[in-house]
Amino acid sequence: MMKNPFQGYQIWFITGSQHLYGEEILSEVEEDSRRIAEGLNLSEQVPVEIVFKRIVTTSQEILQVSREANMDGQCAGIVLWMHTFSPAKMWIAGLRELRKPFAHLHTQFGRAIPWETIDMDYMNLHQSAHGGREFGHMVSRMRMNRQVIVGHWQDAAVQTELGSWVRVVMGYTEARTMKVARFGDNMRNVAVTEGDKVAAQERFGYLVDGYGIGDLKAEIDRVTEAQADALVEAYARDYVLSPECQPQGPRHLTLRNEAKIEIGLRTFLEKGGYTAFTTTFEDLHGLPQLPGLAVQRLMADGYGFGAEGDWKTSAFTRICKVIGYGKPGGTSFMEDYTYHFSDSGDKVLGAHMLEVCPSIAKEKPLLSVQPLGIGGKDDPARLIFTAASGPALNASLIDLGGRFRLVVNTVDTIEPEQQLPRLPVACALWEPRPNLSVAAAAWIYAGAAHHSVYSRNVSAEQLEMLAAMWDIEMILIDKDANLRQIRQELRWNEAAYR
Repeated sequence: MMKNPFQGYQIWFITGSQHLYGEEILSEVEEDSRRIAEGLNLSEQVPVEIVFKRIVTTSQEILQVSREANMDGQCAGIVLWMHTFSPAKMWIAGLRELRKPFAHLHTQFGRAIPWETIDMDYMNLHQSAHGGREFGHMVSRMRMNRQVIVGHWQDAAVQTELGSWVRVVMGYTEARTMKVARFGDNMRNVAVTEGDKVAAQERFGYLVDGYGIGDLKAEIDRVTEAQADALVEAYARDYVLSPECQPQGPRHLTLRNEAKIEIGLRTFLEKGGYTAFTTTFEDLHGLPQLPGLAVQRLMADGYGFGAEGDWKTSAFTRICKVIGYGKPGGTSFMEDYTYHFSDSGDKVLGAHMLEVCPSIAKEKPLLSVQPLGIGGKDDPARLIFTAASGPALNASLIDLGGRFRLVVNTVDTIEPEQQLPRLPVACALWEPRPNLSVAAAAWIYAGAAHHSVYSRNVSAEQLEMLAAMWDIEMILIDKDANLRQIRQELRWNEAAYR
């Protein structure tokens, strides 16, 4: 089970005001601010603690709290509320130094106008309508990315939007500190799995470390028979074992070898503090088989993965798993496998040789050992299942040489029309939005990869927030996608993000 990636983090709530109305008003504003923060904490939609820090009324106070946020490892992001007309020039210095994501909550303490009793005292406490616009002008003038959330703080829609943003902040925070272990190089002569690791670390924050496969083998060799026995027993509890994998079956030894690979791989990652990794079938020296089941189970526990050395997709898988933590649906490494052209609607069969995460499965997976035509090793164990139906997305983060681009296609996952008895892989069948013709052409024009992150618990809106935090372009292919407009957008982005 995935460890809680939100534990120990906070979102700071800071209120902007001024001294014009006196200490009595400011005292009441502080109490209102505390009640808003406490109310947001009670919402099931907000997964991280909201902590009221203070009211700021001067440029120096804003600069100081920005510096504190930068240095506080618990602070993942900031929610700013302009309770009244807070002259925005005093925010310039603090915002220039702020290094944490922030949201502008454009709300007010009271919900509705008290028509018969409204007076100037009420107005002095409810001036976010113009105070927030003054602040918004300044932030836009400074060309700073932020999330603007509008509505009453007690409304479910506002709390849902805030919670969605908080999840993205946690994915952004994960990227700033995560480490990716890369076993071997990427698949030879493949373009899309290449990339600039220095540029990626500068933009996203994560570190990619390379290791020879012998480093992993040394850890696998330390696994005891008792450890392997215990894990094989867990396999029998968690999955449906095919006959060849049963204790007296002809491939039971293969299953034990996979258990040792999983234990060794997991131990290696835990020792090094890695939350994402890559492997490649072209570099298996010393291993009896390509890790399949091991990779699937590690992904189910929250690790990011990319096949054939695809470190960018590995890191992005982990980031999406953090964003979607605790929500139903699951996230997986994915690849477009083959098309189904049909009068009833064109479809895509997504899969991979072995490494699709069981978090997206519709039912208890089958654990089997089946032939694999590449790699030159023993047939590997893998989980076989079909993905659950429902709305989902595929996302590809690519290096264009000089900048990064995120491409997102929303899809509808459906039940396969027939069984696939001779295709022993985990798979998902989907209808791309708006249709395969437009979606595939747009994906290709945008240069997106054949590898992607498939998710049923991360939204396109959340990935748009993430792209804004990273200050990279995002191309969305959804039900309203128009190929001509997307091609124009790609041309405009050549100038905007150059």
